[in-house]
Amino acid sequence: MANLVIFASGSGTNAERIITYFAQRKDIVVRLVLSNRADAFVLQRAARLNVPCEVFGRADFYDSPRIMQRLQELHTDWIILAGFLWKVPDAIVQAYAGRIINIHPALLPAYGGRGMYGHHVHQAVIDHHEKESGITVHYVDDQYDHGRIIMQARCPVYETDTPDTLAARIHHLEYAYFPVAIAQAIDSESAGK
Repeated sequence: MANLVIFASGSGTNAERIITYFAQRKDIVVRLVLSNRADAFVLQRAARLNVPCEVFGRADFYDSPRIMQRLQELHTDWIILAGFLWKVPDAIVQAYAGRIINIHPALLPAYGGRGMYGHHVHQAVIDHHEKESGITVHYVDDQYDHGRIIMQARCPVYETDTPDTLAARIHHLEYAYFPVAIAQAIDSESAGK
């Protein structure tokens, strides 16, 4: 049994797809959704799917052991970052090395790093006249958008694209591939034990 905790900061469409995807499996369970924003719509999505939710603040994450203790209480095996914008503290990265997965809305290593999220990424891709973009699912290390890549999926960038039209194609890739990439990473790690 693999216990997952999802960290999310926003609307929660990826979190919802992950929860729904793993509801079909008995060996992987989403135990909790943690958000750093009390107004994040992900909390409503998760509650509707009967997944417990908790909100935490910056001090809880960076200055106290509260989040680490909560992860340990839940016997967390994997942490999934689904639109979570804060850098994960080194203590958590070290405790869960090789078991924290993030998704980035571009083809890393390009267009990654601090401040490169959402609209900012898509605008940068368009400004640089890229012919394609996509998603990168990767392990988290101690740097933004830097860990080993699990998988990438691509889509075209059109001359007429705006950040919103490009984002729509990127979201389709996220919904299709993110849960599958997570499952493959977990199954691969389990097979290696």
